[in-house]
Formats: sequence, structure tokens, C-alpha cells
Amino acid sequence: MAELDTSGGGKHKGGKVRSKKQSTRIDLTAMVDLAFLLITFFIMTTTLSKPKAMDLNMPDKDEKTKDQLAVKASSSLTLLLGSNDKFEWYLGEAGKSAPTVDNYGKDGLRKLLVEKGKDIMTATGKPMIVLIKPSDKSNYKNVVSVLDEINITGVQVYAIVDIFPAEVEILKRDGLYQ
Repeated sequence: MAELDTSGGGKHKGGKVRSKKQSTRIDLTAMVDLAFLLITFFIMTTTLSKPKAMDLNMPDKDEKTKDQLAVKASSSLTLLLGSNDKFEWYLGEAGKSAPTVDNYGKDGLRKLLVEKGKDIMTATGKPMIVLIKPSDKSNYKNVVSVLDEINITGVQVYAIVDIFPAEVEILKRDGLYQ
């Protein structure tokens, strides 16, 4: 609230008559209350950013194998996730082509997915199927990195499946199962 100071300045001795000086004072209590009300209103009505998650459909472990689809070896790429942020990959069936050790990222996995996806599409006329097989020595970050690269490159068909003992032996042989 505004108030005016109307107190007299006292009587001065002298010849000149001066007018009273009035000082103003503004009370800002109501403005502070209003500011806090606005701050609380905007805090309560703001939506926080929602976590971004990728949809992943996984079958139940209890389902029988009758619903599984056969995967052609000519159109499949298998990724064996090992330790030390490395993975091995091979085309087709295990043991028929030599596995190649590679790394994650733009020049490793992304380049592999793009090149092999084009090769398989031109050879078979069907999209590439990526089988992701994490080992006991791989970590969660590696699986997320693979899924991110699959999402970036636009691979349509992929699956996370169990690794076979023969594939674990391949990882041990190449030093990726430590």
C-alpha cells in the first residue's frame, strides 16, 4: 500500500516560508505474494519431460516352440555380444563363415548394419534379420547400443535370442569371453 508522510518538517526560524515535503513509500508485500503464487502455479502446471523408451516385444519364455518362425540363413546376421565392449558377427549359420570381431558405434556396428542390409536385400530381395545374442560377459550398455544402432539404421526385423554353447566357444577362442 502506498502511504504519504504528512508530518511537518518543524518550524524554522527565518524569513522564507517553505512548503512541506511529502515522501512516498510503497509497500510491496502484495507483489511478493503474487510473485510466489505465480511461481507455484507454473511449477505445478509444468509437464516434465517423459523418458524416451523403445518398444520391444518379447515372447514369454513359457511358450512352446510351435509359434516360432524359421529364419533363412541367407538373410540373417548374428551378433554375438562379448566382453570389453566388443562383439563378433557372422552371416548365416555358425561355423559356415568366419566370425569377425568389431566394435560399437558409427564406424563399426552402424556401418556393418547398413552395408550388410543392402547386400542381403539385393541378394535375396528380403530384408535382413538381425539375431542379437548377448553372452554372460556382455553388459546392459552393449545391448542398448545394439538396439540404438538397429533403430538408427532402420532394421525392420530383429530378435534377442539365447546364445548357443558353440557360440560361447567362439567368443572364448577369440578372447571376448573374459
